[in-house]
Amino acid sequence: MDIFTQALLGSGVAQLGAKKSEIKIATFIGCIAGILADADIFIQSANDPLLFLDYHRHFTHAIAFIPIGALIGALACWPFVRKKINFSRLYFFAFLGYLLSGVLDAFTGYGTHLLLPFSDERVAANLISIIDPIFTLSLLIGVIGNIKFKSKKIIIYSLLFCTAYLSTAYVQQSQAINIQSEIATNRGHFIEKSIVKPTLGNITLWRSIYLYQDNYYIDAIRVGLNNSRIYQGETVKSVSPNIDFSFIGKDSHLYQDVIRFQTFSNDYIAFDPNDRSILGDVRYSMLPNSASPLWGITINPNKADEHTPYLTMRKHNTKLRQQYIDMVLGKNIKK
Repeated sequence: MDIFTQALLGSGVAQLGAKKSEIKIATFIGCIAGILADADIFIQSANDPLLFLDYHRHFTHAIAFIPIGALIGALACWPFVRKKINFSRLYFFAFLGYLLSGVLDAFTGYGTHLLLPFSDERVAANLISIIDPIFTLSLLIGVIGNIKFKSKKIIIYSLLFCTAYLSTAYVQQSQAINIQSEIATNRGHFIEKSIVKPTLGNITLWRSIYLYQDNYYIDAIRVGLNNSRIYQGETVKSVSPNIDFSFIGKDSHLYQDVIRFQTFSNDYIAFDPNDRSILGDVRYSMLPNSASPLWGITINPNKADEHTPYLTMRKHNTKLRQQYIDMVLGKNIKK
């Protein structure tokens, strides 16, 4: 999730192991350790724009890396706290702070290499978006409340609420998956593979994507308490590198970058409907029923021997924002 939420979770978990006199220092150490896993974002190369995709949420997020990550966090904090705490206690708080960093990211849809080095699979539960204000606010209240009142019950209740929130997201997702199946059946489609993921900042509106006969069908599904609503979306043809890029040498940088982007996108790739020179990640878009990707790579056969640029297309305006809000609220969409 976002770095602020990771910092709060690290602080909150570290507080669980602290005595009343240690709450503030545990909060600080847990905060530093909680965000440390995301330092992998700095693994970048000007000559290879996709390098950060290869390593973001990679080994630093693996369960097996937790003891090492905690040690790095402890060493980073040591100059600031060495006069107030011994190293073994410092490492204990850093371990708690680092403990759930990768696990939390695995609940999102981005994909996390949680099981390295035993498995290279990207774990993505698709239960919560990268930014969710309700989840984050709960952690903030718990961390600040424990600092102010020195009561572990506050952070415990906060973490229990977060657990219940994820459980609710699972129920919402299950209902959205059932609705997706109904949508496909009504269209006479057989789902070959699919994904249902929450949209930004909520667990009410979900992005539904399924593959049928080489086409991705994209819809928005609002899961309500009493009724649900479907916002029929766009269709885009799937891309197979072996077929769609057969004209590019397989040893070229461009073709290898296509394969890397395909792996990163969990094979959910298609050309941007508005620009076929861009290969996009179908999983993400500004609107949950749109086929226009949020990010992608440039396809230029004339520069096949060079690494391809990575693009972000986060263009939004008042109309798009209003359409998104209306979907979350279950209202009619103005075209």
